[in-house]
Amino acid sequence: MRSTFRPLSLLDFEISPEQGFLPQDPREQITGCTPLNELGHALPKLLSARMVRPFIDGQRALLPSIPSSWQEQDYRAAMRILSFAGHAYVWESPDHPAASLPVQLAQPWYEVAQWLGRPPVLSYASYALDNWRRLETSKPIALDNIVLLQNFLGGLDEEWFVVVHVQIERQAGSGLAGLVQAVNGAGLDRGADVLTGLRALASAQAEMRDTLLRMKERCDPYVYYTRVRPYIHGWKNSPTLTEGLFYSGVAAYGGRPQPFRGETGAQSSIVPCLDAGLGISHAPDPLTVYLQEMRDYMPPRHRAFLHSLEQAVDDRARPLLSGYVRRRKAQSPDLWTAYCACIDLLAQFREIHVGYADSYIHRQHQSHESNPTAVGTGGTPFMAYLQKHLDETKQAIEG
Repeated sequence: MRSTFRPLSLLDFEISPEQGFLPQDPREQITGCTPLNELGHALPKLLSARMVRPFIDGQRALLPSIPSSWQEQDYRAAMRILSFAGHAYVWESPDHPAASLPVQLAQPWYEVAQWLGRPPVLSYASYALDNWRRLETSKPIALDNIVLLQNFLGGLDEEWFVVVHVQIERQAGSGLAGLVQAVNGAGLDRGADVLTGLRALASAQAEMRDTLLRMKERCDPYVYYTRVRPYIHGWKNSPTLTEGLFYSGVAAYGGRPQPFRGETGAQSSIVPCLDAGLGISHAPDPLTVYLQEMRDYMPPRHRAFLHSLEQAVDDRARPLLSGYVRRRKAQSPDLWTAYCACIDLLAQFREIHVGYADSYIHRQHQSHESNPTAVGTGGTPFMAYLQKHLDETKQAIEG
């Protein structure tokens, strides 16, 4: 037991056992901002007609000023619409991406992003966490009761790709609660809490795995690659926007192009938190550097929770939970069995993801330079390093 251990609480980080990193039902309309609401509604049709740029260029102001009455949900809703609009503006014509954003789009996007503590680019938070609604508000967050608030082109494949992620985020809630219970139990030397927490985590992980396995039911790899993926790329390590993107009128950038990563599931906090809480380490490689950078795109409170899990170490600076379980491996085999189950389920989740990265991206025929098959939407070569991180997960309980 660590004498200085301070128990963790999900509530301190705006995380709930019921919904995980998902917020309460996201706001559908932005308070007092008709131009942005109308842009969000019209965006799929404008993009289909390749009229996003002319439409936005013709607007005098999308958000003249931020109302003082805005609450966080308004900022999140504005970030969602501005992010989709920004990416649609840039990638409307894949062969000829826009190298700069007009001031009426760039300025409010920057201001809203600053308030939220994230860069002005489409991130996982706006693409998934803040981008759903229930069909029936009295029913749970589930695949048969959630739809997206904002799309690019729309259609079954785009919708399904994102709502699968939303359901996984919801299912992670009870698992995160279990992980915190286990970490706290280790810090307070309460073995029964560690066991209960690990078993709750494993139950949630099994649900998450089963949901991920359903991706191909309604999201075809070819349709994803050609109709969904082109619009979520960013402008860092981009083969076509090599210097980044100009944000016109944003004085803080000094007239210089800004390189930001594209939207990617690597910006979800779930797997990094499981790695941190379970004590899984990854030898340095380009992907670990990239994943560290992805934290800048997470909501600040989620980022802080991840950091707190990493700081949960014993007196020898070893991961608290894994060290506790390993020291009791012989005397408390149930603890070791429960811990191994969590590691195995995380490896299964990673293995499914590696398979999807291969079929949805790597095996596709590259049709545009801006949509490469060799790198992810975040701009990194992914296949070899995803496999390496999978192997390192399995090694956590080997030997």
